[in-house]
Amino acid sequence: MSLMSFITPSLVNSAVQSITPILLAALAGTLCGRVGVFNMAMEGQLLVGAFAAVVGSYATGSALGGVLFAIVFTVLFSLILAYGATVFKGDAVVICIGMNLLASGLTAYLLRQMFGVSGTFSDPAIVGLTKIRIDAINTIPWIGWIFSRQTAITWLAWILTAAVTIMMFRTPVGLRLRGVGEDASAAGTMGIDVTRYRVLTVLFAGGLTGLGGAQLSLGTVSIFSEDMSAGRGWIAVVAVMLGRNHPLWAALACVLFGVADALSVRLQSQGLPNQLTDIVPYVVTLLALALSHRKRLKRRAAETLTAHA
Repeated sequence: MSLMSFITPSLVNSAVQSITPILLAALAGTLCGRVGVFNMAMEGQLLVGAFAAVVGSYATGSALGGVLFAIVFTVLFSLILAYGATVFKGDAVVICIGMNLLASGLTAYLLRQMFGVSGTFSDPAIVGLTKIRIDAINTIPWIGWIFSRQTAITWLAWILTAAVTIMMFRTPVGLRLRGVGEDASAAGTMGIDVTRYRVLTVLFAGGLTGLGGAQLSLGTVSIFSEDMSAGRGWIAVVAVMLGRNHPLWAALACVLFGVADALSVRLQSQGLPNQLTDIVPYVVTLLALALSHRKRLKRRAAETLTAHA
């Protein structure tokens, strides 16, 4: 099989869909990082959002109802990090690990209590997100497949990426956010309420990961499976680290991981065992981290030589 026959419009379409939840989670992590809160809880937040989306869609009979449930309940879940790491001065890493474990156990427990099933829940009453078809480009090869068969959340994710970038680097609010993260004491002396900025940013980030969770459970499929976030939140953490808390660089890293995720599914359809294909995104993640670390070491070595010259 040639490379061109392997790369098909459906593969690219799947990659774009795979990128969406990771991108929204990475955007959330970037915002939190800018205000000085290290958010590692995206894995659990995505899972809570995915579960709440299915519950909302099942209860209201509407995909929009599911999305609203996902946003609201993920924001409520994010209160643990928002107040734990700011008001109560807890260790953000410890809090996030606890949140991830809590989300996994809580969603599995609620799945049994609410629907009487374990593992996977699906029902005809769950309404998935509608794919937006743009008639003007729908019949164009490749372009139609890629851009005319995506959900509204996918489009919204990229719009939000541009909006957050502009807000962060071109507005007074963004300047205050960055000031809170870089030097909280100095920001406080300028009259900025550091705690309020941090709490509101973490809650807004929770809403973003809730959207990502809704895309997971209502975007491609209309089901909920235990631990269906499947490491995407951790991959988003890596994207934030590679992007150094810059939304656009983090988005580029998400594109790499989304392609790797879609590629793993395609390889599985070619007959490779899923135990092997499932590790593709994580291998790519580790390689990206290793290359980034090596580049950083080289830069530091060059700076050291320049300083001693």
